[in-house]
Amino acid sequence: MTDNTARLDHVVLWVSDPVAAAHFYEQAVGLEPLRVAEFKEGAVSFPSVRVNEETILDLAPLTMAPRMNMVPGGGKSAGHPVNHVCIALTEGGYDSLRARLEEREVPVSDHGRHSYGARGPAVRSFYFRDPDGNVFEVRYYEEG
Repeated sequence: MTDNTARLDHVVLWVSDPVAAAHFYEQAVGLEPLRVAEFKEGAVSFPSVRVNEETILDLAPLTMAPRMNMVPGGGKSAGHPVNHVCIALTEGGYDSLRARLEEREVPVSDHGRHSYGARGPAVRSFYFRDPDGNVFEVRYYEEG
């Protein structure tokens, strides 16, 4: 049996304007912004948005790339291709998010059905891109 105690803590997204990105994720996606005021004041290097109680998305400015030297070549990760990040919601949350994105004229894909994920096949899914081109999949699973 697999030890399933690991949890996704955060994903770092490279963005051109962290404050605008935080606004997009708050207004269009419905995620809670974190440390935006502190970022504006210069007290922290980047803001974040909360996906759930255990997971955040860090919104790292592209200007940080040259300082990403914790591993050799770390700065070259800016612009490194990541296919997409997937967020699982309830059916109601899924429908609400899609409606908010469409209200803001954010292009969304057609609905996918039964694509495989962490909890098996999802009932429905769709994709969208944030203003910096990061691709997100949104899905929901059968509740029960």
